[in-house]
Amino acid sequence: MKQKLWTKNFTLITAASALGAVGGIAGSFALSFLVFDETGSTFASALIFAVQLIPYFVIPLFAAPWMDRLPRKPFLVGGDVLNGVLYGLAGICLMRGQFSYSGYLGFSLLLSALGAFDELAYNCFYPKLIPEGMEEKGYTVSAMLYPVMKVIMTPVSAMLFEWLGVAWLLILQAMLSFAAAAVENGIDLQERRRMDGENFSFRLWKKDICEAAGYLKKERGLCSIYAYMAVTNGVAGGYAPILVAFFRTAPGLSVTMYSLFSVAEFLGRSLGGAVQYRMKLPAEKKFGFAFGVYQFYEWMDMCLLWIPFPLMLLNRACAGFLGINSAAMRQAAVQRYLPEHLRARVNAFENMCIMAAGVFFGLVLGALGEVADYRFCITAAAGFSLVFCWLTIWRGRREVRAVYEAESDSGSE
Repeated sequence: MKQKLWTKNFTLITAASALGAVGGIAGSFALSFLVFDETGSTFASALIFAVQLIPYFVIPLFAAPWMDRLPRKPFLVGGDVLNGVLYGLAGICLMRGQFSYSGYLGFSLLLSALGAFDELAYNCFYPKLIPEGMEEKGYTVSAMLYPVMKVIMTPVSAMLFEWLGVAWLLILQAMLSFAAAAVENGIDLQERRRMDGENFSFRLWKKDICEAAGYLKKERGLCSIYAYMAVTNGVAGGYAPILVAFFRTAPGLSVTMYSLFSVAEFLGRSLGGAVQYRMKLPAEKKFGFAFGVYQFYEWMDMCLLWIPFPLMLLNRACAGFLGINSAAMRQAAVQRYLPEHLRARVNAFENMCIMAAGVFFGLVLGALGEVADYRFCITAAAGFSLVFCWLTIWRGRREVRAVYEAESDSGSE
């Protein structure tokens, strides 16, 4: 019998993710305007962003060992319920009282902590809901969901913001979080508690961290993938202020033209997702394809600001088309390769690396943009990523290839 992707569990997790994405986009849109409207300070907004990063360093380190030993579904459902409560209370407070910047800082920290927890639980739970052999299709759906929702919900959020105001948008976000929790609660999956007769303690936490560190030390292929992903994502994140400044200052360009980048990339990702969903690359060709995409992506970034605007849009569309294919393939391969009992801890390590690289390269590129030509900044950063790809992915190609080409789930216990 042919295996199908859209089982009950996969349909429910996709529906819950869509509800969460819709609410998150609307809520984030409202809150980003709320802070600036109330404070009139870009630094105040930047400080909120910095505070929101803190839990993504701290939470995974302490929560991942616990999550590897306990069922993940309660974390996911409980996180959405708490998220709904917080957004609901925030909406009610705004209806009844004045805005408090210090209170909002604390609120942002709480939301970010829940977000870090929820992301960790989702990344560990999601692979268990994809039928065997359907991993790449499943991750294609996951990769497409947020971009599609963002394109749809950003203009809708703008209209709702004008019609309803911030408070009611936060109430809407709360209701969508509760709805997502209800949908997730309907997922039928047997998970077992793995405490080995011990109570959770610092000694057990340390043992679990050491176990994960020992595993990663032996897995050169995974470490090469994680290192390159951290650098390339960190560099790409650092592009944002440089691109905004370039489009604000270059003759003949504008912020509106910059906004078309996201449309071009979305169209490329949509077409790429459709191709990825219907086609399956043979296992022996996956590494070569992925490495080729990485090279192409860095070269596209290197020449991005040196070409006419229509070619810039084509550049982004091509990058989006190939990017979603390589991303879905990589996520499926890595999650399939990881042992189930280590998945939360290893995923936490990857997330922490990406977050640290994002902060580092964001600051470096921001400082470089103060003294150097914007085009040089992007080209130099992409060139660095290109060289780093050769030093990690190509240099460790034998071990990286083993991760990409593993067909069976090595994580079964």
